[in-house]
Amino acid sequence: MPHDVTLIATIATAFGLAMVFGLLAARLKLPPLVGYLLAGIVVSPATPGFVADVGLAGQLAEIGVMLLMFGVGLHFSLADLMSVKKIAVPGAVVQIAVATALGGGVAMLWGWDLGAAIVFGLCLSVASTVVLLRALEAKGLLKSVNGQIAVGWLVVEDLVMVLVLVLLPALAGVLKAHGGEAAVAPQAGEIWTTVGITLAKVTAFVVLMLVVGRRLLPKLLWWVARTGSQELFTLGVVAIAVGVAFGAAMLFDVSFALGAFFAGMMMRESEFSHRAADESLPLRDAFAVLFFVSVGMLFEPAVVFQQPVKLLAVVAIVLIGKTVAAVALVLLFRYPLNTALTVGASLAQIGEFSFILAGLGVALELMPREGQSLVLAAALISIAANAALFSAVEPLRRWVLARSAFARQLEMRDDPLAELPTSTDRKLLSGQVVLVGYGRVGRRIAAALREHQLPFVVVEQNRETVDALRREGIAAVSGDAMTPEVLVQGHIAEAAMLVVAIPDAVDVRKMVEIARTLNPGIAVVLRTHNEEEADLLRKESLGTVFLGEHELARGMTSHILDRLQETAPARGAA
Repeated sequence: MPHDVTLIATIATAFGLAMVFGLLAARLKLPPLVGYLLAGIVVSPATPGFVADVGLAGQLAEIGVMLLMFGVGLHFSLADLMSVKKIAVPGAVVQIAVATALGGGVAMLWGWDLGAAIVFGLCLSVASTVVLLRALEAKGLLKSVNGQIAVGWLVVEDLVMVLVLVLLPALAGVLKAHGGEAAVAPQAGEIWTTVGITLAKVTAFVVLMLVVGRRLLPKLLWWVARTGSQELFTLGVVAIAVGVAFGAAMLFDVSFALGAFFAGMMMRESEFSHRAADESLPLRDAFAVLFFVSVGMLFEPAVVFQQPVKLLAVVAIVLIGKTVAAVALVLLFRYPLNTALTVGASLAQIGEFSFILAGLGVALELMPREGQSLVLAAALISIAANAALFSAVEPLRRWVLARSAFARQLEMRDDPLAELPTSTDRKLLSGQVVLVGYGRVGRRIAAALREHQLPFVVVEQNRETVDALRREGIAAVSGDAMTPEVLVQGHIAEAAMLVVAIPDAVDVRKMVEIARTLNPGIAVVLRTHNEEEADLLRKESLGTVFLGEHELARGMTSHILDRLQETAPARGAA
């Protein structure tokens, strides 16, 4: 094949086979991404027939990761990230330590040296951002508290892996020396110097984005939008996403994914952020497919038959060990069981950072190639199983609560934020509004209620938000409003109105059912972003439903009419 058509052949073959196998997977009731992975195996060097360019596919997949992380940044504000820092930071660090210990311990049982065991364990400790975001989007959880915790957790994991990737070459001598090989270990001063430089680079990038990027990028998008050109606007969005990601990697040694994520977060300040997200969506989807194909291309099928016991152990660590550790940590932070299970399912896979770290470990002669093959095989299996794990979260929660007294005790455990303080003013607990959700909509509703001196109680899953509200003197309860005990703590039986400020039609039905069981005469106000869902909720007589687009149009129309009425006398006089 002529060299100049290698790129075209790789793209055409990857997209074509991904479509075919994706359709087959969908017909078999499997996630389409399973088909994308199989497409990659078909064109990989390990299988007969056409072999696509692995290097080119990997670079194209990296663009997909950039665009996907950019899109997440557009919807995930810095405030959202900081709102989960108390669980995301310690949770991610401890979970990485647990997974590394499990993976490293198994590797040492196989006779590997310390350096290989540590690198192998680290490969198993970090989840795939692409897989997580796809799963959260498919379940409509990306903007939920559970989704924010999972994404924040993964951002911390990515930051830790950036540090590991930079430090590993400097520490390779020490790890080889401990492994028994003749190697010159770097001095302690050299190690601390490398650590300091790395932390300084990451800090400099974050500060630059917060100080300069937060002001410059929205203005740049505004200048492009002023031209009125659709092509230029789309080009501007892609150029900013890829350009910032590339610049971050080249200048600050930050990963492409993390650079694009911060670019999206800064672009969120622009009034055109929603349009930017819509414009980049088709490209994000297309290149995300290439990511999964590229993963399949790296898979070595022979490892399944040559090392089945080792592969089983690795998959068990990823699917069971990491999940149990994450669930236990989230429960330890007193979050509900459904949050713990969602975060656990989110992290029960490995992906892009694992591939990069495994490749670096082999290049530095710290880890055998067998380890890289096991990592890739475990990634393929865990990615394929991840959608099924997400689907099992809610059925598993119901099954556990129905059969386990301990699980029910966890749901109702002694948590100071799960019940109102005894000092709460009784005036707030009769004829009050029970406000479920304190996001962008809930916050504005609460402000209006306070302005009119109307009593209300906030029910919110994010414990850090509840803690902050209580410090402000606002009555708030931490927990899932689908749980009767949580609504009872909000004194739903004496409430005048239930206001659900979260756009989740599935949860809404359960909340309303519980509320009307405890208080048959309660008024209910709901929100939704979907017209079909709004019609369905109205037909079921669940309450007064507000559709975002309708309320926006109503507000704009009211403003237009008011302005025209103000100018009407002047026009009549003329």
